[in-house]
Amino acid sequence: MNKGDNEEINPDFVTRLAGFLEFDEGRIQHLFEKNYLARNWGKHDYLFRFDKEISRIERGTVFYEKDESFEVIMGFPKIRRAMVLDPTLRKHFSGLEKIAVEEKMNGYNVRVAQVNGEILAITRSGYICPYTTERANVKLNLKFFDDFPELVLYGEMIGPDNPYVPKEIYGIESVEFYIFDIREKNSGNPLPIQKKHEILDEYGFLQVRSFGEIPLETAAEEIAEIVRKLGEEEHEGVVIKDPDMVLAPLKYTSSQSNCSDLKHAFKFYNEAGRDYMLSRIVREGFQTVEWDENEAEFKKRCMQLGESILSPLRESIRSIKNGQRLYEEARIRVKDPKTATEFENYLKRLGIDAVFEEPQSIGDEYLINIKKINKSTNDKTQAILEGDLW
Repeated sequence: MNKGDNEEINPDFVTRLAGFLEFDEGRIQHLFEKNYLARNWGKHDYLFRFDKEISRIERGTVFYEKDESFEVIMGFPKIRRAMVLDPTLRKHFSGLEKIAVEEKMNGYNVRVAQVNGEILAITRSGYICPYTTERANVKLNLKFFDDFPELVLYGEMIGPDNPYVPKEIYGIESVEFYIFDIREKNSGNPLPIQKKHEILDEYGFLQVRSFGEIPLETAAEEIAEIVRKLGEEEHEGVVIKDPDMVLAPLKYTSSQSNCSDLKHAFKFYNEAGRDYMLSRIVREGFQTVEWDENEAEFKKRCMQLGESILSPLRESIRSIKNGQRLYEEARIRVKDPKTATEFENYLKRLGIDAVFEEPQSIGDEYLINIKKINKSTNDKTQAILEGDLW
């Protein structure tokens, strides 16, 4: 966010917002000055976003003026991770007879809501993505937002035409939205799972796969088997929920998902954070112990883990040594070519160096291939190959 984006915040606005959020005015002013609280861009500059978690307000939370007050679309609540299943489930969900299990799909988090008469797609960081917004308006049953303007869809954008997390593993031709939560504006409270399913079914929305409700007593064993099978399909894992959505959900992922993440991280090793890499390696250690793997199974895990780290790293170093530039390939499919131009400008504002190829006509839509340049890893690797120290 540019420093000038918050310059025209008037004192009356600060006073009213402070009262609404129950913060003092000095704190609100400080948040604007630090750009922890900032305007969105362009035609959506009436929307404000939290760029950092503040007190009870999640990062990516969006708010805007409405009826002399404000309306809020809460960010994605953090979902903590179970490193081992049995003791964690018994402790976290103590008192419940059953817990609900849903697939954790590998896509891009997005919230879709009606804002001042527009259907907007809001990223995890609180930006309005022009591409995702166009796709949401094309793919979703918009009658839902007329009937329930006070509700927000929380979901994943999945498929190969996803410029953020392109995946071929789900058998999707282009891109689809899979919903995992419906939440209320302002409070952020989620609907109970049964009510969510009823509404999603009524409007024909795609939703993440449900494995039903499982007795807490046998949940660890059953979830482990579910995750093993998901891993064989190269799927990510599960989210474990209180059916009434009172207790916070937990997530648990497959070894294959961890290794897939590591392959990407080590291909672009100077972009990925150390904590990102370490956490996935540590998960493998806990899972092999929890699943009581024999030596053959353990060695297979070691080989899979080692290859996911060294293979992409070797490929990247070799490519740069041979004079090639590293980049991520992605693609988008749009109804209106103007959306591609808006999306290109959007990525530039995010600081992403991307090359957009000429649109290809496919039916009544346009397919555009994108190359996202990973400058940090390119430059660091080249420097090391020329003699620089680590």
